[in-house]
Amino acid sequence: MDYEIIVVGGGHAGCEAAMASARKGHKTLLISGRINNIATMPCNPSIGGSAKGIIVREIDALGGVMGEVADKTLIQMKMLNYAKGPAVKSLRAQADKITYPKEMLKLLREEPNLTIKEAMVENLIVKDNTVYGVVLEDGTNITSNIVILTTGTYLKSDILIGNTRTRSGPHNEKPSMHLSDNLKKYGFKILRLKTGTPPRIDRSTIDFTKTKREDGDKNYYTFSHTNEPVYDINNQEPCYLIYTTEETKKIIHDNLNKSSMYGGLDDITGVGPRYCPSIEDKMVRFSDKEKHQLFLEPESLYYDDIYIQGFSTSMPKEIQERMVHSLPGLEKARILRYAYAIEYDAIYPTQVKPSLETKVLNNLFTAGQINGTSGYEEAACQGLIAGINAGLKLEKKDPLILKRNEAYIGVLIDDLVTKGTKEPYRMLTSRAEYRLLLRHDNSDLRLREYGHQVGLITGEKYKKFINKKNSIEELKNKLKEIKIIVDNEKRRVGISVYDYLKNPTSNLKNIIEEHNLDINYPQDVIEEVEIQIKYEGYIKKIEREAEKMLKNEEKQIPTNIDYDKIPNLASEARQKLKEVRPLNIAQAIRISGVNPADISILSIYLKRGMYEWNKVYRRIKKIKYFIRTK
Repeated sequence: MDYEIIVVGGGHAGCEAAMASARKGHKTLLISGRINNIATMPCNPSIGGSAKGIIVREIDALGGVMGEVADKTLIQMKMLNYAKGPAVKSLRAQADKITYPKEMLKLLREEPNLTIKEAMVENLIVKDNTVYGVVLEDGTNITSNIVILTTGTYLKSDILIGNTRTRSGPHNEKPSMHLSDNLKKYGFKILRLKTGTPPRIDRSTIDFTKTKREDGDKNYYTFSHTNEPVYDINNQEPCYLIYTTEETKKIIHDNLNKSSMYGGLDDITGVGPRYCPSIEDKMVRFSDKEKHQLFLEPESLYYDDIYIQGFSTSMPKEIQERMVHSLPGLEKARILRYAYAIEYDAIYPTQVKPSLETKVLNNLFTAGQINGTSGYEEAACQGLIAGINAGLKLEKKDPLILKRNEAYIGVLIDDLVTKGTKEPYRMLTSRAEYRLLLRHDNSDLRLREYGHQVGLITGEKYKKFINKKNSIEELKNKLKEIKIIVDNEKRRVGISVYDYLKNPTSNLKNIIEEHNLDINYPQDVIEEVEIQIKYEGYIKKIEREAEKMLKNEEKQIPTNIDYDKIPNLASEARQKLKEVRPLNIAQAIRISGVNPADISILSIYLKRGMYEWNKVYRRIKKIKYFIRTK
């Protein structure tokens, strides 16, 4: 073989996959259509956000690189949802679109087990339903043990503006013309998806006096669990808040039929993202709303393009001009790059295992937008898991499959492979039923050990993690022993700091200062201990709920089970079970279309075997007959 692992695509999924497999010691090739476009951000200039920021922390905890690169290249940092509690707070960084990809490419080039090649992959080398490499556009064959597809929005992609359709990838790059057709020939079901991007505006033509300035936080934060902050907290780039106007609304409604998505093009089949809609979608779906919030975000310190966050559109260019000029402060704005929608091919993600290896072809893994997701962070975490599991498969080890109570990454992958998606999937805190367990602050405590087990967290990083774990337990024990005197219903009483912290209004840092306690621990340790103590009751309750799910995870379903031989399953349930082929009862429960009665039938079948099932089935028939005759 030429390589052990080939990664196709140099976006955020591809970078993580390539780095993970190479750092695990496997000879890896990363193939990108253009090397200079590796790790670019074709849409928003940010890393993180609600739920997404926790994913970046999880990537770092497992040994990925997105958080590390974001920390080095950010131009603004904010902690979102801080006042709403630890379950939902999440980091968001304005990333520099020039330095972020440069820093990522530097990391890739420094990795000794990784080679980068500029080329276009148009087919796979397949024999007996197993992948053995790739075929380039010029017919060159490159062999490997495993291939990871991270093709982003480049599979037969079309740029849509008004009534024009142009076969192109983002930024007028060349798309892959034949790979998705060849995947279809191998047996993959292909779906068509759509996403979009807003116009970019010349900063010098904006009247910022009509906007509200939004500055970065005055506390230092990092995505990385290891590195210290490197940005100047007092010299962050501001963003600006504005709102759409009645004139904006009128222009859009009067010209809806000119939008690609609302009549400008008749042959659009791609489904757009529900939770990141175009401004046309917002105006139609929320027609009763007077205005919509928009943010003016700087893309880089090295050029003056301003990104209008929340203003994605596929209107013709002349209508975009009128729409932009209807916004406060943008009356005389100059558009540097027009907005567009992009339509592209992806695969139905239920054709993928929880390890991200496909069910259709052995040794083929997929990650990122090819699996139906939307967003840099969603792509990156899949790439990391695909890279880890590709390496583990070569090492003849079990794959790393994160559970829903362990990581947002586990929730995302389970949703994709179990429920599937018909629109670009975006991670939301509401998708995680155990989100109080999946916090920003404890991502290393949840996942660092896994990173160590797969070989990506070693040396000083692992040593620092162990020290932090020990410090947390040490401080919790100290707080149980330390007594303080507090006022309680007109009398003074002694109480342990541990118990006093359960008071919702208490604050550990203030207690330490007020009572002059001899407690010297890093800030992250103090914060973690306070959260664990303050939310102890809630956390234990959710952990008990998670245990029920874990018991069902232990009830394995044989991979070769024949669902056609299980009597009394509903036809929809039988179809969905055959499609998803769940690994256990817990996963089967989460399949849309499989109801509790079907789960009971399946559980009995698995528990008692076919012979016992026939006895139960005959008994059920007798009872039904008795009821009818009575």
